[in-house]
Amino acid sequence: MYGSQWPLAAGIHVRTLTPMRMTDSMTMTRRSWLVSVAGTLAGGMALSALASPASAAGVATPLTVYKDPSCGCCTKWVAHLTANGLKPVVKDRTDMAALKDSLGVPKQLRSCHTAVAGKYIIEGHVPAADVKRLLASAPKDVIGIAVPDMPSGSPGMEMGDRKDRYDVIAFGSGGATHVFATHA
Repeated sequence: MYGSQWPLAAGIHVRTLTPMRMTDSMTMTRRSWLVSVAGTLAGGMALSALASPASAAGVATPLTVYKDPSCGCCTKWVAHLTANGLKPVVKDRTDMAALKDSLGVPKQLRSCHTAVAGKYIIEGHVPAADVKRLLASAPKDVIGIAVPDMPSGSPGMEMGDRKDRYDVIAFGSGGATHVFATHA
């Protein structure tokens, strides 16, 4: 029920609002309803951000792996990514050097396969955990991470009990590098 009108000045009337009746035992004003709706929307957005493991883990980021069609270790690395919750799309190419040149992968960091995940390059046998960490942290000064060469014991390069120590190197567009992770 809306309230009554009363004159403010000649020809101008103000309408007063009385509370809207929801039930006999509960009333809600327009202001309290708006506050309630705003709180519900804000809470819902916060929960959806927290409850989205895909965005937190980077799983929703498209991941494309470029590899030579005859490379077995690349296929094993793709299987490692898949086993760890990532969903790579594989594209076989025979012109890997040209692809790496076009993406800006430094020559000293190159390996056999190259992946692109969102705006990041993943070069070589990088563990899935490091790929997820890169995507979750989204560093602004890094364009990619790489495991140079093909170290034994890295994902896709398993050789029994042999496990070489290796670093995952982060690289930027200006040539700067730093150790992103170390594995033994």
